Amino acid sequence: MNCPFCRHADSRVVDSRSTDDGAAIRRRRQCPECGRRFSTLETASLTVVKRSGASEPFSRAKIMTGVRKACQGRPVGEDDLARLAQKVEETIRATGCAEIEAHEVGLTILGPLRDLDEVAYLRFASVYQAFESLEDFEAAITVLRAEHEPTGVEPGPPPTPSTS
Repeated sequence: MNCPFCRHADSRVVDSRSTDDGAAIRRRRQCPECGRRFSTLETASLTVVKRSGASEPFSRAKIMTGVRKACQGRPVGEDDLARLAQKVEETIRATGCAEIEAHEVGLTILGPLRDLDEVAYLRFASVYQAFESLEDFEAAITVLRAEHEPTGVEPGPPPTPSTS
């Protein structure tokens, strides 16, 4: 690690600590040349492989931008989008893979977005999954409705006869 003060090509780690969320390591370093101290933050890199074969670093901001368009006009705030992007990143990192295909990122977005706002989910899914007809929308809506139907709910007690 180059010293940011004198540009010396080496530094010594004085202290290492994990960040609060455990996603990074903060290291306190000292330059053997000038003796000054500085901090670095190390994170595991996560790369997204696009359809074209090009690779780029994972970006929560890109997740939020894509989902924001689907949420336009919906009661979804910036904090909701940030939490969704964090959830997506955590899910992807939990796989343990350093590289992930862009298509997999999109699939990972669908679940949390459905929980956040179903209309935004349908908008995103229609573009992402390339809906081509009304039947595609109907199938997606049928799945959403099936998830809302109560399952295994026992009927209430029978009505009591009135004595008039």
